[in-house]
Amino acid sequence: MSTETQKIQDLANQEYKYGFYTDVETDSAPPGLNEDIIRLISAKKEEPEFMLEWRLKAYKHWLTMTEPKWPNVQYPPIDYQSIVYYSAPKSQKDGPQSLDEVDPELLETYKKLGIPIGRAGAFGRGCRGCGF
Repeated sequence: MSTETQKIQDLANQEYKYGFYTDVETDSAPPGLNEDIIRLISAKKEEPEFMLEWRLKAYKHWLTMTEPKWPNVQYPPIDYQSIVYYSAPKSQKDGPQSLDEVDPELLETYKKLGIPIGRAGAFGRGCRGCGF
């Protein structure tokens, strides 16, 4: 194996040093995709009935489709039933009422992103009365 190929493989196999993961409480649907999951997601998003019907129609059409076979591209089959299709932070009503109650992981994420605490509320759910 050439030195250049080895360098590329080493880079591809190392952990991404610029990324991070924030573990915060979420409201998630179970893995998989079916009509019940679509109805659940639509209800959580409080969508109108026409949107639910449109999503169900699209899902039924998707079931009839076959995945394309691309030339010169190899990847394992996608297990669509292992994917979580809905996940959102816990609702604001369940959220913190002051900055002291904000999940430290979330505060650390804002710090890593360079977002001042006073601006963080512009990018997501914040707590009432804490300028967040």
